[in-house]
Amino acid sequence: MGVEVSVMGVGVALRRLGVRGLWDRGLSTADMTKGLVLGIYAKDKDDDLPQFTSAGESFNKLVSGKLREMLNISGPPLKAGKTRTFYGLHQDFPSVVVVGLGKRSAGVDDQENWHEGKENIRAAVAAGCRQVQDLELPSVEVDPCGDAQAAAEGAVLGLYEYDDLKQKKKVAVSAKLHGSGDLEAWEKGVLFASGQNLARHLMESPANEMTPTRFAEIIEKNLKSASSKTKVHIRPKSWIEEQEMGSFLSVAKGSEEPPVFLEIHYMGSPNATEAPLVFVGKGITFDSGGISIKASANMDLMRADMGGAATICSAIVSAAKLNLPINIIGLAPLCENMPSGKANKPGDVVRARNGKTIQVDNTDAEGRLILADALCYAHTFNPKVIINAATLTGAMDVALGSGATGVFTNSSWLWNKLFEASVETGDRVWRMPLFEHYTRQVIDCQLADVNNLGKYRSAGACTAAAFLREFVTHTKWAHLDIAGVMTNKDEIPYLRKGMSGRPTRTLIEFLLRFSKDSS
Repeated sequence: MGVEVSVMGVGVALRRLGVRGLWDRGLSTADMTKGLVLGIYAKDKDDDLPQFTSAGESFNKLVSGKLREMLNISGPPLKAGKTRTFYGLHQDFPSVVVVGLGKRSAGVDDQENWHEGKENIRAAVAAGCRQVQDLELPSVEVDPCGDAQAAAEGAVLGLYEYDDLKQKKKVAVSAKLHGSGDLEAWEKGVLFASGQNLARHLMESPANEMTPTRFAEIIEKNLKSASSKTKVHIRPKSWIEEQEMGSFLSVAKGSEEPPVFLEIHYMGSPNATEAPLVFVGKGITFDSGGISIKASANMDLMRADMGGAATICSAIVSAAKLNLPINIIGLAPLCENMPSGKANKPGDVVRARNGKTIQVDNTDAEGRLILADALCYAHTFNPKVIINAATLTGAMDVALGSGATGVFTNSSWLWNKLFEASVETGDRVWRMPLFEHYTRQVIDCQLADVNNLGKYRSAGACTAAAFLREFVTHTKWAHLDIAGVMTNKDEIPYLRKGMSGRPTRTLIEFLLRFSKDSS
């Protein structure tokens, strides 16, 4: 996304408009304490000029129409996602960033499978807030732009950057709603975005910092501070052994870091015995590939191979903050996949919790091994729904790239709920096939009941899903392969480069809608 900045030359145009510019007042950047982001819509066929939002129009009247005049002489009309910055218009807001919102009429696009208007707001507000951050201002007020939740998401997601380990950090910018309306929607947007940012933090942190134990401790702290209706069990290796999770243990044994099985409970339903929803997340805190070692190029990205655990746990933390009237359980098998004298070897056979044996023909297909035991355990809670998320296959990235999360499910009802949630959030999902055709390719196995590798090289994401299905008996189950959406380069304009934390907001929206349907 490009950023246009207009400082009006040496202030000639400002003086022509009767506005005392920074140059006239002798102010430095340090004197500018607060920024303002205002939206403007693209010109429609019935409009003489591009139209401000209601907040933009009010501010324009406050400064006697000077904002409109400055826009008109500063260049062509702003395109969606572009920004233009003006100085010295009002003493309360020395810097005003106008952002292009596209067409006011933009709604749900059935081809794109998202709400175009909401996406435009997220992208524009993110660009505007980053402009304020570049000016090193500590706070910004944000125009709700007709959808305060989307505006808040754009601000909070757009300003986030992982810099915990850097000495030189960007200015921390506090984003607030401009005006008094839509505060509830704004706070909801902040909550949704903060949930995704928690997942981004977990995924971006280096593996020597974000060990299985540390991951579990961070989630415990966040969940307990979110609600009193929570329980956290950080299960040690001895418990994993008692549960006979041989598949999970076989992956963990190659590393010096002890494995952890994280089990989190949110009990929001008035009926304590009501069946929960169970979320399961792949928690490989670093994936070297094991004996089937990966190429060194980009292996550092495998610090985020616990993205499934990060997104499901962050979604549950957010659900607790929302005080949703449902029960949710999160399960995250956490370990590293490392090569050592103790590690799995290609051709080894391991036994899962349900008694099925697995031939490990590729130790880099380890995510499905730890999920197999976690999915078996999920059934013990008699859940209403089981959803697992995992950065499972490179094949998923090849198939869909960063455009959408791939969803494999045995329930059209569950698919529709996830899809509807994703249209709202703009963090899209796409249904993938769960055919018997692929199952035959993983159960045709020489030494065991099932192979952790498909019979053929093709359709790797589909055969991985078919493998997981061998450990699921529930009729409402969905597997989300998030490998393609793990990182963001420049595809999502309101996310900076790095780990994306997707699809956390879609999972939160799914839980919110489920809770309303259940009440």
